[in-house]
Amino acid sequence: MTITPNGITTQLGDQGLGQQPWWVEQWMELINGYRFKKRLERAWEYARSGNVLSIRFEGRRVHARVQGSGEDPYKVKLWLDVLSDDDWGYVLEALGQKARWSAQLLAGVMPQDIERAFAASGRRLFPFKLQEVRSECTCPDKINPCKHVSAVYYLMGERFSEDPFVLFQLRGRTRAQLLSDLAVKRRALLAKKAKEAKAAQEAAPADAPPPPTAEGSLNPAPAAIRDPNRWWSYGAALDPGLVVITPAMEGDTGLDEAGPLPLAEDGRFPEAGKQFVEQLKAHGAACSTSAMATAMAAGSHNGDADTG
Repeated sequence: MTITPNGITTQLGDQGLGQQPWWVEQWMELINGYRFKKRLERAWEYARSGNVLSIRFEGRRVHARVQGSGEDPYKVKLWLDVLSDDDWGYVLEALGQKARWSAQLLAGVMPQDIERAFAASGRRLFPFKLQEVRSECTCPDKINPCKHVSAVYYLMGERFSEDPFVLFQLRGRTRAQLLSDLAVKRRALLAKKAKEAKAAQEAAPADAPPPPTAEGSLNPAPAAIRDPNRWWSYGAALDPGLVVITPAMEGDTGLDEAGPLPLAEDGRFPEAGKQFVEQLKAHGAACSTSAMATAMAAGSHNGDADTG
């Protein structure tokens, strides 16, 4: 696998992209919906075989060299329409309103509902259709995207899996710019809220009651939420006709659903992880059997009481 100086992969492995984050899958849906399937097959082979010799960013465009059947490689350009400063102002304002969005972006994760922030500007982060991905190639093929552009497109998906901020860069904001501008927006928003709270407190009459707490609010939290001791208890009677107690299906346990556990390994005790999981399963089975016995005994007792 070849890596260019800026870290962009120029060849896919045998398994292709494999399981990818949702934002990569959304990017790939555009190219996979292309109607010229034979062209896509050639593009996929180019991406896997190393025909894409280099990929680099120059400003907000992607430049690549792709080796075709000729002697000299073809030059490919790929770009998206850039958002204006006013558009980005709306986007950053929306992003600043949600701490969750800021936290996810800082962690390098694309928020699932990120398009809601871009909707504030009437624009989109992801292209809506393939035609919105602008491209050029020096090959003689008149149909766009050609197989050389499509090969670069596939590899851009690989790049997005490593760094989702590439999409923001294509829209006109680098990672550093976006996070810096977002931090400024968040600080300004928090300062504004603090100022408004202080102003409201100063404007309140001296004899005004304090702001309601959770206990005295108009919509207090339920007692079961306020008291953790009540989280695991339920005192209301259950309709016997609606309650069915059955043992778990064979192998249907939480451990089976969770899959392999990320346990630490020690070469001195190669079977330790396996034995630990087996002990957990045995313990779970014992607890399940005990719970079933308790439940069935309670049901039998209630039934006797009803018939007595």
